[in-house]
Amino acid sequence: MPEWYDVLPPRDVSLSSRWTTAEFRDELRAWCERHVGPVTAMEQHKLRGWATVWRVTTGSGSWFAKQNCPSQLFEQPLMALLARLAPDRVVPVQAEGDGFLLTPDQGPVFHDTAGDDLASWERLARDAALLQRELVPHLDELAAAGVTTLSPREGPEYVAARVEQYAQLPEGDPRRLAPDVAERLRDHLPVVRRWAERVAGLGLPLTLNHNDLHGNNVFDVDGRLLFFDFGDALVTEPLGILLIPLNILAERLRADGDDDRLWRVADAALEVWTDLRPAAELRAALPAALQLGRLGRVESWVRCQPSLSEDELDEWGPVAAAWLGTLVEQPPVGSVQQ
Repeated sequence: MPEWYDVLPPRDVSLSSRWTTAEFRDELRAWCERHVGPVTAMEQHKLRGWATVWRVTTGSGSWFAKQNCPSQLFEQPLMALLARLAPDRVVPVQAEGDGFLLTPDQGPVFHDTAGDDLASWERLARDAALLQRELVPHLDELAAAGVTTLSPREGPEYVAARVEQYAQLPEGDPRRLAPDVAERLRDHLPVVRRWAERVAGLGLPLTLNHNDLHGNNVFDVDGRLLFFDFGDALVTEPLGILLIPLNILAERLRADGDDDRLWRVADAALEVWTDLRPAAELRAALPAALQLGRLGRVESWVRCQPSLSEDELDEWGPVAAAWLGTLVEQPPVGSVQQ
């Protein structure tokens, strides 16, 4: 039977040019007014090939309205689901539908309010893991909302498929995987299989992986961390969610894989799962889980690329292949056999 990753998604219509038009602005205004009343001001807060976000002001407050590219439109029903299942851990949803998501302004993001101290990173990692733990019983609902599942055991075949798909693109296509990198990754597949076996062997449940976890995607509201921006989300094993925060922190601290500061942050998340597996086993498997976490970043860009304009594709087209290439690098903490 064919797998969902057996082909690259076909090119789609770029929406970013429409997102700058008066027609779209009027459509968005009308939709917002149905849910929060007369709009007094609108400002485009973000414009990318994969999403646009507008700050909308009414007499009762400020809101953020978002529309994603077609392959990430699942974020709207997903956010509504998360607001119902874990209201103390995600940004509340005022309205969703017709391709739009409306959430109330929560103030400055966590990165701006908490700073870069290690305690803040530990808190971010722990609370993200706690959200994952709450969602374990709800895999069917996550799937119904449109979230793709990429289990550890699927990882090697996923890599093999994506390598061939990107390697076979014609010369001049900015998405193309360079022949030497493709060959290196083909040789690396036995290593990926060992990672997958190691992580699957933990027996941890699948759950939601934010897949872009950092301080700019969470608010601190009355002492509660509220997560948002789930457009990159997948259902995976839980530990790979730490890839992005540990990568960012390692770069800022100029830390290597043995740095105790990175392990402090990782341990804050791992502790959430220690009733299922001993901490030592989780630590030992974390480097392999972080390597598999790179596949989530590949898939995020696979989904976004069909909706990019030609200019956007020139800029962002190489990123999926670049993330594939990082599989031969070491994880941000610990090390793995290459």
